[in-house]
Amino acid sequence: MIIKSKPNSLPIWVYVFLGVVCFVSIFPFFWMAVAATNRSIDIIGGRLFFGTNLIENMRNLFTDARRVDLALWNSLRNTVVAVGLSLFVCSMAGYGFQIYRDKKKDRLMAVLLLSMMVPFATLMIPLFRMFATMGLMNTTLGFVLPSISTAFLIFFFRQCSASFPMEIVQAARVDGLGEFGIYAKVYFPIMAPTFAAAAIVAFMNNWNSYLWPLIILRAAHSRTMPLVVSGIIDGYVTDYGILMLAVTIFSLPTVLLFITQQKRFVAGILGAVK
Repeated sequence: MIIKSKPNSLPIWVYVFLGVVCFVSIFPFFWMAVAATNRSIDIIGGRLFFGTNLIENMRNLFTDARRVDLALWNSLRNTVVAVGLSLFVCSMAGYGFQIYRDKKKDRLMAVLLLSMMVPFATLMIPLFRMFATMGLMNTTLGFVLPSISTAFLIFFFRQCSASFPMEIVQAARVDGLGEFGIYAKVYFPIMAPTFAAAAIVAFMNNWNSYLWPLIILRAAHSRTMPLVVSGIIDGYVTDYGILMLAVTIFSLPTVLLFITQQKRFVAGILGAVK
């Protein structure tokens, strides 16, 4: 007679705790979506049910004065360009720091990590003067240049490259493959989860960027979504229905990206090479 053992079940308080944590995490998004369908006076009154004012809020949000459609396009274009260039530059730097053996590169990496301690506020004035002199105001290039190379992403690629097998690199060199060919045909496919995780981090940083666009993007036609949302808040009377609708629309790309790429993000954080 075979006795099947029952799987160990967790205590009830664990499920209660996890349920509370999930509720606390999801409730702000639920409230944001609900508020986007209500009037401002209902939101102030604490209404927690879906309303019938969504169409009116959308009509008031998508006006010629705000040009939300143009701001969405500016945010998407700037973010995609910044993410693509950032992944290329930072991955090449992280690859070089780990693959090539040199004592001086460790000192250079230490200086690079020290730069993470410098707050961006101390760099705003010299960056603004430099970009204004170069004629990069209100341009995509002016938006993306400061974020192309970040110490965090370079360090992230370097740490993930520590588990990259050097035997593959040596074998590729013996077969006559150049250094850039090794990076493109060997390194990139193997380290794809790391690239996915870095892309999510870079996307969120550039998509949510506010301070630098506020400085460099002065013209109305170049504004991004964070600047549009800030303009709604800075009005004499804030319409919270319009504000919550704008925030909901602005949050959707990041939420969808993380949901669809969650497994790759976790795999990239834990390590790309098994």
